Amino acid sequence: MTNDSNIQETSGQTFKGTVGVVGLGLIGGSIAKAYQAAGWTVVGFDTDRAILQYAMISGVVNAVLDDAMLALCDIVHLAVCPAAAVDYLTAKADLFNKAGIVIDDCGIKRVVCEAGFRLARAHGFTFVGGHPMAGTHMSGFKYSKATMFVGAPMIIVPDRHDDIELLDRVKRLLAPLGFKRHVVTDAVQHDRMIAFTSQLAHVVSNAYIKSPSALNQKGYSAGSFRDLTRVAWLNENMWTELFLENKEFLLEELDTIIGHLAEYRDAMRAGDADRLRTLLRDGRLAKEMSEKQ
Repeated sequence: MTNDSNIQETSGQTFKGTVGVVGLGLIGGSIAKAYQAAGWTVVGFDTDRAILQYAMISGVVNAVLDDAMLALCDIVHLAVCPAAAVDYLTAKADLFNKAGIVIDDCGIKRVVCEAGFRLARAHGFTFVGGHPMAGTHMSGFKYSKATMFVGAPMIIVPDRHDDIELLDRVKRLLAPLGFKRHVVTDAVQHDRMIAFTSQLAHVVSNAYIKSPSALNQKGYSAGSFRDLTRVAWLNENMWTELFLENKEFLLEELDTIIGHLAEYRDAMRAGDADRLRTLLRDGRLAKEMSEKQ
């Protein structure tokens, strides 16, 4: 199930509460900076104490997110890898504010949402899956920025899709991040689509740059090269986890693109101009159709 949320917007920008941010990397740091800029109280946690201290010294984080502070948070963002998000949810299930929202910002949803929904029902807190569709190829707190999510889509995965009051409250609590569009879906559909729109692109980019020709590209490359290789610069630890947790959908996409690449190769090997022209035309038309959606 996927749909753009048509829930009426609320004046979330005028509400200034307390946000907890677990993980102060690129995404978590940007979340913290956006809420801080909106006048919220930001409490944060990172396993790297140096990053946490820097975030506090720089005024992005007001206090450490400890067990006592969890009970005061209107919303808690889990901006960490899926396994770490599940571990945190499991360890802190009894400590979350029962009137607040806990949301993860992971790149895959099934493994996190299964644990989150189960723990929320058992311990009486509210969990919602989330995935902000924004970022850069750089990683770490130093590259984070308060405007990272302005104008971007936010994918929301609730336990129930007919709870309009909950979805409205989530949107209000996310308002400081500046999302333009909220897409409500389920975990399976999210992971299936992300395999194509994000994960496959990272695999292709990472494989493409391994050509020996890449070592001699300076002076010969322009926008096409930069666009195709941008996400080859990735965090291999994080993406390995994401790929393997979503491997069935990603393998389907890899098989599809490998099949299409073979068609182009075979047409060129055979010198079949008509076949090659048809393949190129079909790709152009597919791009035009995707832009109209």
